[in-house]
Amino acid sequence: MRKPETKSPTDGAVSEKPSSNKTVLVGVFGRGTSRAEAEDHLDELERLVNTAGGVVVARALQERPTPDPATFVGRGKVKEIAEAAEGLGAGWTVFDDELSPSQIKNLEKALPTNVLDRSAVILQIFASRARSREAMTQVELARLQYLLPRLSGSTTGFAQQRGGGAFRGGGGEKQIELDRRKIRRRIATLKEELARIEKSLGVRRKGLRRVATVALAGYTNAGKTTLFNKLTSSKEFAEDRLFATLDPRHARLLGVGGRAIVTADTVGFLRKLPHSLVASFRSTLKEVEEADLVVHVVDASSLQADSQRRVAEQVLAEMGVEQDRILLVYNKVDRPHPAALDPDGILISAVTGDGLDRLREAVIVRLEELGVPVPFYGRGTA
Repeated sequence: MRKPETKSPTDGAVSEKPSSNKTVLVGVFGRGTSRAEAEDHLDELERLVNTAGGVVVARALQERPTPDPATFVGRGKVKEIAEAAEGLGAGWTVFDDELSPSQIKNLEKALPTNVLDRSAVILQIFASRARSREAMTQVELARLQYLLPRLSGSTTGFAQQRGGGAFRGGGGEKQIELDRRKIRRRIATLKEELARIEKSLGVRRKGLRRVATVALAGYTNAGKTTLFNKLTSSKEFAEDRLFATLDPRHARLLGVGGRAIVTADTVGFLRKLPHSLVASFRSTLKEVEEADLVVHVVDASSLQADSQRRVAEQVLAEMGVEQDRILLVYNKVDRPHPAALDPDGILISAVTGDGLDRLREAVIVRLEELGVPVPFYGRGTA
C-alpha cells in the first residue's frame, strides 16, 4: 500500500503516514448502547477489518452521551489513540460508526494514521468481492455516493482505490481537487445503467413466477451459500468470511418430489450497513422482497446469534416481507450454540446435512399454507 502524504497541522510540512496494515479500532457507547454491546460491535468490526486485509492491534472504547461534533470521541481520547497508534506502528484507525466529512478531516490531522469508518471498510470489501456487471455497478454507485460529500483531505484517495480492500494494494491517487460535477455525472450514468439491469432482471424474475421461489436470507456468514449448495447440489464458492456472496444465485430445490421450486442465495445483512449500499443493491434485494417464501438463516453457533437475528428481522420488515412469509432456520447446530434458540426455529447443519429433510418438508408446508401454487416440473413449467 502506498504511503499517502499529509501536511502536518503544526508546520505545514509534508509527512508520510505509515503503510502498515496494523489497525486500531475505535467505538463509542453510552447512547443506548452498553459497553458489552459495543465490544460485540468491535468484534464484528475486527472481522470486517480482517476481511479487508487489516490486522487489529488495539481497541479503544469511549463512553459519551453524544458524539463529539469535531472528532467523534473528543480531543482527549484522540490524543490517547494517537499515542497508542504511534507506539504500535499502526497505519489505520477505523471507527465503528459513520463519520462526518469534517470529523474525518479533523481526525486525519490529529492522528498519525489513515482514518476510515465502518462504512468505508464495508464498501471496500464489497468492491473487492464484486464480480458481475450488476454487483460492480452497484458497488461503484454506492462508493461514489459515499465519497461525494467527502472530497476534501486524504480521504479522496479512498475513492480511487479499485478492489483489494482498504488494507491492500495501492493507496490511490490524491484527488483533493476532484471535480464534483464529474462524479455527479458518473452517478447519473450508473443509475441509468442500474435501471437497465433492473429491467433485465425483472424479465428474469417474471419467468420465475411459473415456479415457486424460496430466498435464503439472513446475517452475513450465516452459512447461506453452504446451505444453498446442499439444497440444490450446486458448487458455488462458499467461505467462512463476511460477504462471500454478492450476486444472487438460483437453482432448483432438490429432494421435494419433483416440485417446481427455485431457491435463491442472496447477499447477507449486517448492522450499520451504509445507506448508499442498501440503496444501490435495491435490485439484488428484490430477490428477497418478491420471493414466495424467505428462509431466514441464523448462525446458531455465534455468540451474537440473537442480535444478528433481530437485525435481519428488522431489515426484512423494512423490505416489506410479512412474518408469515418467513421461515426461521438455525444453521451450524453441529457446533456449540450458546444462544437461546427460538423454539419455532428449524435446527439444521448445512455442513453435515442434519435437519435438511425437515427443512424441505417445512418449505412445502409453508408454501401450501400461503396458497402458493407449487407445480411439478414437466407440468406447465419450462
